[in-house]
Amino acid sequence: MNNKDNRNINITLKNDDDEKNDILISIPMIFKKLKKYFLIWIVVAAIVFVAVFGSTTLKTMHRKPVITALVSFTHEGIEKGLDPNGMDFNKDTIKNPVVIENALTSLNLPLDELDDIRNCIDIEGLVPADAMNKILTYKNVYENANSNNLQAAQSMLDVPIFPTQFKITFNYAGTHLNRKTAVQVLNTMLEQYKDYFFDMYGYNESLGSSVTALDISSYDYTEAIEVLKASLDTLSKYVKQLSTDDMTRFRSSITGYTFDDLYEAVETVKSIDLDKVSSYINVNNLTKDKNASIAYYEYRINELTRTKTSTEEQLASVKESIKAYEKDQIIIFGNGTDNTDTQSTQNSEQYDMMIQQKLDLTNTLATTKQSINYYRERLAALQKSTANSPDKIEQVDKQLDDVNSKISNLIENIKLTADDYYENVTFQNAYTILVPASNSMGSTLSIVMDNVTMPLIIGEAGVLAVYLMIAFIAAIRAEIIARKKREALAKATENNENEEE
Repeated sequence: MNNKDNRNINITLKNDDDEKNDILISIPMIFKKLKKYFLIWIVVAAIVFVAVFGSTTLKTMHRKPVITALVSFTHEGIEKGLDPNGMDFNKDTIKNPVVIENALTSLNLPLDELDDIRNCIDIEGLVPADAMNKILTYKNVYENANSNNLQAAQSMLDVPIFPTQFKITFNYAGTHLNRKTAVQVLNTMLEQYKDYFFDMYGYNESLGSSVTALDISSYDYTEAIEVLKASLDTLSKYVKQLSTDDMTRFRSSITGYTFDDLYEAVETVKSIDLDKVSSYINVNNLTKDKNASIAYYEYRINELTRTKTSTEEQLASVKESIKAYEKDQIIIFGNGTDNTDTQSTQNSEQYDMMIQQKLDLTNTLATTKQSINYYRERLAALQKSTANSPDKIEQVDKQLDDVNSKISNLIENIKLTADDYYENVTFQNAYTILVPASNSMGSTLSIVMDNVTMPLIIGEAGVLAVYLMIAFIAAIRAEIIARKKREALAKATENNENEEE
């Protein structure tokens, strides 16, 4: 568009009362005023930018913006909201006081702010993307389901979705920590939780404590044998379960053992070392207190006899139930070539449970009878025994100490091997720090920009509005002045013409 055309583009400010007072503002005039005040606008806009950015930055840093991190769990059951033990997963274990205490201790920080730190940490579960897509799919099915399928669609929506990722937010404004220290505390806490996670769901610490907590010197010899045997049975079951669960034939780089190795070691101590001491005690009828041992054997015989009677009654009842139980029947129809139907039976779940109950009771009964016979033999032998030989007492004490020492050594090897297994196989990726807390300039600038964006937009928009308004008003004033000049010139010309006439 040329200049001549531009002069024909006008904005009219119309006065309804007096058409003579209408003001025509040309677009070129407005652009001329915009150009005139452009440099001023740039300067003011820059000043507003610096002022808003600076004040928001100072305000943001003074308020101590929150610190965030992201962690993920992938162990079996987490998608159902369960921990590795099959219990409800509690996300607040991430900020367990023990974890925070370990973090503060490792950073050589005082523990007096432990409770404040814990109260300033919030944990939010995040639903994974695939689960969210599933929810949207179910929702779509529900919305498009007809009346016949509405209940099935609703049941899909009722399936709970549990988070596998968690966002940890640390609002350290409620503490006396600076940002750098707060970042260190949060990251160290998340690292410490990894050890806490292994300790909680890995090797059973309570197992090792219970096995080693008993002082066998406080028991008589036969009782000490039973205590040690019970400990070895417990260890044997624990290691056997680990061996069954281990599909990788794991060999610890720390101890050099597999779980099968440890299981065989436990069984060896039980069947050789412990049986050797037990036979030595039984053959020599060794006891610290003959009368107390006799009373103990009599008590055990009476107790086991009552157990035997109760088990026999339960077994008889189960046998009667099995005998009277009518198995579920299913009918398989013929192929149409004959007039006969084939009838078959299928064991129901209830029937299988009763069979298993019968087997368990039979095994319990057999073990109880063996124990009764053993205690009766020991009682009879002890009643005929004479005084114990000091040499034999010394010998059995030494043997018991050796067995107890071997059991303690086994417990330590089992602990180290299990910890190694859980950390590097079972829970290798069960807990991951996806995004650690950051104190970098980039993260700080990101927080500042998040806070400054809206105030900056409002401020710059205001400056732009004022700039446009000033240019428009200046254009109006220029047009008014130009019109007055034109009117004055026209009037003067008219007067001159009148005088000439």
